[in-house]
Amino acid sequence: MTAERAASEAPTVAADRRGRDHVAGRAGWAERTGPMLTHDQVSATADAIEACQQPDGLILWMDGGHADPWNHVESAMALASAGREAAAERAYDWLAAHQHPAGSWHNYYTAHDVKDAKIDTNCCAYVAAGVWHHWLVSGDRGFVESMWPTVARALDFVVSLRTASGHIPWAVHVDGTPWSYALLTASSSICHALRCGSALADLLGHERRTWARTLARTQHQIRRRPDGFEPKARWAMDWYYPVLCGVLDGGQARSRLAAGAPKFLLGAHGVRCVADQPWVTAAETSECALAYLRIGETTTARRLFEATSALRAPDGSYFTGWVVPQDKTFPPAERSTYSAAAVLLAADALDRRSPAADALVTAPAR
Repeated sequence: MTAERAASEAPTVAADRRGRDHVAGRAGWAERTGPMLTHDQVSATADAIEACQQPDGLILWMDGGHADPWNHVESAMALASAGREAAAERAYDWLAAHQHPAGSWHNYYTAHDVKDAKIDTNCCAYVAAGVWHHWLVSGDRGFVESMWPTVARALDFVVSLRTASGHIPWAVHVDGTPWSYALLTASSSICHALRCGSALADLLGHERRTWARTLARTQHQIRRRPDGFEPKARWAMDWYYPVLCGVLDGGQARSRLAAGAPKFLLGAHGVRCVADQPWVTAAETSECALAYLRIGETTTARRLFEATSALRAPDGSYFTGWVVPQDKTFPPAERSTYSAAAVLLAADALDRRSPAADALVTAPAR
């Protein structure tokens, strides 16, 4: 998830009757005995994502909205997990065609233009996670070989920005100046991308020692010096992302999730976007389910996933968020591809449908 996306979700709470009708009947915390999503439900949600894909492959957040490279990749991964490999490959074609020579992409795109020209380092790195996921789904070495230059440029660009302290700035200004701070969530995601990129390098017989060194240094900062990141403890992502991305594991991961659960888990409703508001989102709830699944707490993961059913629209798309006391969607009736993508990837991990079901809950095989 991008930091900008999280920031855009929380400030405004609004609703309409259509959204309320779809979320009013909650399923509670009763654990399902069958699959989290049926084949038809997976197909309908993939249809909803693909409906927002442009002819050139770009996947918008919603019809008529904008896109960013991180959520674009997440949607491509979800499509591949649902058997839509051709649509996913069109998304990767878009990335290859729009990558800057230095290896980066802009922060936000519309269907026809650039909306925000700054560069988010986490967004640039995430292509490696997507290509690794696609390799697991398809086993298509030719696809990996075709995307390797894109992956290599992207990770080389991100690694080149590492500061003397070992941190990677979360963004780069339009004039090329890096931002002055790093984000814990983004850095955790970059660690996952570096592991995926290194696995791709091993697969193709390339050597990228700088990636391994950067991974080790960034993980050290997250594990030992979390105070070195910009304070974002209010956001749920800063709580579970170090676990979701495998930076924290074992007892350290379990302790972190246990410590944050009272603050971020809103009963049977899912995961708060921010700690001090009763706002839950489909994306955060699905991602947090994956974090619990990574540490082996399958029952909690399944219960969290069950909470997303209240945000499912009849056509298989997912409302972005919900305000618990008022039974209101927020933003008003908004249904987003990144929410649907997070749900599909969590469902795949829990139901183990695709060959990439473990891609987000285990480290890449090296």
